[in-house]
Amino acid sequence: MDNLSEALEKLKLASTDSTTDRAESCLDCLLKALANNNTEASMKIQEMDILPLLPTLLNPQSSCTPKVANIIAEVAKNEFMRSPCVDAGLIPPLVQLLNSTDQEVLLQTGRALGNICYDSHEGRSAVHLAGGAQIVAEHIKSLSQNTDVENEKLLTVLCGMLVNYSNDNDSLQAQLINMGVIPTLVKLLGIHSRNTALTEMCLIAFGNLAELESSKEQFASTNIAEELVHLFQKQSEHEKKEMIFEVLAPLAENDVIKLQLVEAGVVECLLEVVAHTVDGEREEDVAQLKTASDLMVLLLLGDESMQKLFEGGRGSVFQRVLSWIPSHNHQLQLAGALAIANFARNDGNCIHMVDAGIVQKLLELLDRHVEEGNVTVQHAALSALRNLAIPVVNKSKMLSAGVADVVLKFLQSEMPPVQFKLLGTLRMLIDTQAEAAEQLGTNGKLVERLVEWCEAKDHAGVMGESNRLLSALIRHSKSKEVVRTVIQGGGVKHLVTMATSEHMIMQNEALVALGLIAALDLAAAEKDFVGSSLVSVLHKLLSDERSAPEIKYNSMILICAVMGSEPLHKEVQNLAFIDVVSKLRAHENKTVSHQASLTEQRLTAQS
Repeated sequence: MDNLSEALEKLKLASTDSTTDRAESCLDCLLKALANNNTEASMKIQEMDILPLLPTLLNPQSSCTPKVANIIAEVAKNEFMRSPCVDAGLIPPLVQLLNSTDQEVLLQTGRALGNICYDSHEGRSAVHLAGGAQIVAEHIKSLSQNTDVENEKLLTVLCGMLVNYSNDNDSLQAQLINMGVIPTLVKLLGIHSRNTALTEMCLIAFGNLAELESSKEQFASTNIAEELVHLFQKQSEHEKKEMIFEVLAPLAENDVIKLQLVEAGVVECLLEVVAHTVDGEREEDVAQLKTASDLMVLLLLGDESMQKLFEGGRGSVFQRVLSWIPSHNHQLQLAGALAIANFARNDGNCIHMVDAGIVQKLLELLDRHVEEGNVTVQHAALSALRNLAIPVVNKSKMLSAGVADVVLKFLQSEMPPVQFKLLGTLRMLIDTQAEAAEQLGTNGKLVERLVEWCEAKDHAGVMGESNRLLSALIRHSKSKEVVRTVIQGGGVKHLVTMATSEHMIMQNEALVALGLIAALDLAAAEKDFVGSSLVSVLHKLLSDERSAPEIKYNSMILICAVMGSEPLHKEVQNLAFIDVVSKLRAHENKTVSHQASLTEQRLTAQS
């Protein structure tokens, strides 16, 4: 360390005169000390205030320059030295050196700037102000074709400098994207695919930039999909595959890139990973299996990529994914069920899958999870069944297969995501299916649970779906028995509240169900109608100019239906309905104006 102090003193003198030789030996001593104990030597440099002397030594013409830049690069490996480097004014002369044609000067300058920028806001701001990123980006572009070993080393350093410069900084990443860095880096990946260090640096850069939405369009205009798939196929190491996955995942969020990846053969790579890791017990196998199967599901979220893989239900990929459902591996079961839910996004696919017997596989999977209770698998399998139940021709087939019975086994679930999907699946199944609606609507336990969930204020989705299913049971069954079950279960007040929903479709479903209750068993519902202020709610709906025509129409139908009850009739008279209704005779919608005339006659006749 004494030698270092001596060398630093000599360097102070050398920096004021132009004796290169003397400076050179001091710099060699300094580099040796940094190699020996970087932190201690850096502290000494800081203590003796050497950094402010270095800008004068960063002379493009001097042979010392690469060593000075190397010293700055070594010093800046320490977090505590990065701000002092900026404060000492090192950034502008370093950025000036980027205009050099000397490879060693560029290499050491790139290292110095990259290290100063690492996790340092001050460093990045200073490089940004000095315009360093633009020069580096241009260098990378002009050097990209050269596969010489030394050139590849320089490219790796320059790419690393851009990574450190923009890491976790959206505005600097956006700046690089606007400079057109992405197409250049994609070319590098293709030309230098044999160089591990450079390809890794490109992957890290892609991982950073791909998170930004604005990057996706640029990526989509390159052959990134082919390059990544090509690179993936050559990998055997878990870490390298993981790095490629980290780029694929954000890129695959873009529908255009999804299709490009599918066409480039990424799915075959993913299926291979699954096959190799499914029985593995090592942590890395479990991680890779999850990443590969998750990515597979993500690719199916794009309409075009999904349809390409479905291939009319004959696709080998589709068949392989089906085989995941009976797997013993929860991650694969989950991915398989989610994949089916994604394939089931149009009627044609849904009809084909139901005819191919997929419902049975999903029911067997759900049966395995009544006891095992893996919530994510339950949720995914129910999502798939709900989607499959959308086409009308599938409903009766699925009901015959016993879907409703299996779904009801999850009625006791305390998990809102499972409750939500369970409700949606039953609602889809009974749509236009009177017999099934009656069977479920007279199931006291189901109705009791629905009424309980209608009060789940912490879970708006569950609350909304419960109300909608309650209404659907009445609307599709049109059964007096169902109406009685709902009245006895305390469901009427929830349907009245549902009529005031902000969603028109829910308001309408509630009014139709209430109309059926009034028509089928007014006497039994009378007390609940009075208790839940039904008449007052209807008055508000008819008076509100914002109410849709069908809401006004169904409200008037309901008014006429409740007139047969004495207490409700009195409420109608007390609220002067006739004034509101007579105004609606002039409504622009013919159905509304016609119903207003009929309702007015009814009100007048019975007043």
